[in-house]
Amino acid sequence: MEVFLIRVLQFILAISLLVLLHEGGHFFFAKLFGVRVEKFYIFFDWKFSLFKFKPKNSDTEYGVGWLPLGGYCKIAGMIDESFDTEQMKQPAQPWEFRTKPAWQRLLIMIGGVLVNFLLALFIYSMILFYWGDTYIPVKDMTLGMKFNQEAKSYGFKDGDILVGTENGAFKDFSADLYRDISEAKRVDIIRNGKQMSISLPGNLNLLGMLKADPSFVRPLIPAKVDSVVPGTPAEGIGIKAGDKILAMDGKPVDSYNEFVDLLGRRQDLLDTATSTADSLKARTVTIVFGNESKTDTATVQLTPDLKLGFVVNSIQGLYKPITKEYGFIESIPAGIKYGWNVLASYVNDLKYVFTADGAKSLGGFGAIGSLFPPMWDWYMFWKMTAFLSIILAFMNILPIPALDGGHVLFLLYEMITRRKPSEEFMIRAEYVGFGILILLMVVANLNDILRWLGYL
Repeated sequence: MEVFLIRVLQFILAISLLVLLHEGGHFFFAKLFGVRVEKFYIFFDWKFSLFKFKPKNSDTEYGVGWLPLGGYCKIAGMIDESFDTEQMKQPAQPWEFRTKPAWQRLLIMIGGVLVNFLLALFIYSMILFYWGDTYIPVKDMTLGMKFNQEAKSYGFKDGDILVGTENGAFKDFSADLYRDISEAKRVDIIRNGKQMSISLPGNLNLLGMLKADPSFVRPLIPAKVDSVVPGTPAEGIGIKAGDKILAMDGKPVDSYNEFVDLLGRRQDLLDTATSTADSLKARTVTIVFGNESKTDTATVQLTPDLKLGFVVNSIQGLYKPITKEYGFIESIPAGIKYGWNVLASYVNDLKYVFTADGAKSLGGFGAIGSLFPPMWDWYMFWKMTAFLSIILAFMNILPIPALDGGHVLFLLYEMITRRKPSEEFMIRAEYVGFGILILLMVVANLNDILRWLGYL
């Protein structure tokens, strides 16, 4: 419960900040051009609000709604999600949005997106300035990688050290490495101390690579016991720190990765068990373990969640991370470059949304909230906030009615043709766009529920 609350608090804080500044962008340009802002809300106040106030001699009511689906800035004389058609029937006033020149209306509409984009770049820059960039270079992972059968069909072998592609060297082990491999026609590796290259088609399915179980490539972790958890089956059969897991159920174990894969097959048996006897059978395994001087074999029952009860070295324990530090000035271009790469990667991956697996991968508030760490970590909080900010900017500029991008599209049409779309058309477009957004939101959050229930 504590982990859930910590993630919820981080999610709400991040979203509140992003919504506040996004709507603040619209508010700034509206006020700059003398347009009246009637309401400025964080979250939606459908039926009632949690808090509201209106300063003396102000035209704007400020408040906090109860529905955390975003926020809004109700601008006078504008067709938006408030669907205030009665106001549009009244004679146009000089302080209304609809009476302003198209270029001013355009700036008002892109104000939120502009703020979110600049905010993301600023946060990335300050992360680099304060924390630097800490990572483990892939070329330093001298134990190499563990590959699945698909990867091996292209020529990779367990233990290969990844170096880079025809487009450059790999940096760290992240989604970017998968993306680079998926788009590569040549991957350079080191095998048994010799550098060589593997040819690839250049169009591997990135989503499939990430979702595969086991995944396309993982850092190889030795099946060497670092410590044993007291009171577990591992302690019961005499496994000690320094021992290696050599085999399980007659199958050789060449790495901790392989051991985890074999446990995954046991999980499949446990999931299909229909009786207590079947469950016990699925949990019963024969383990071969030992060291250079002694080897033992034991049959043991795993815990109900299929744990043996030992810990291995993490990647951070196997390799020494490096940290690149940035001064204040140099952190700015580095943060801009980092943010731009995040946006470019996100846009490039959008093509997978239109596939069956991509649609299943859509996530709602639960999926977004789970991206935050289970413990309060300011580094990860700001990194996730910057990521959400840049994605919010991109999603909002999409040419969908009801989003900022929809309004921008119609304004560009007006500026090019010198003809303004009718108010009736704009209202209908707003309804259509709002319907599309609601549908996407339902699908995304339904996916969260189905994943929670185990159907996805």
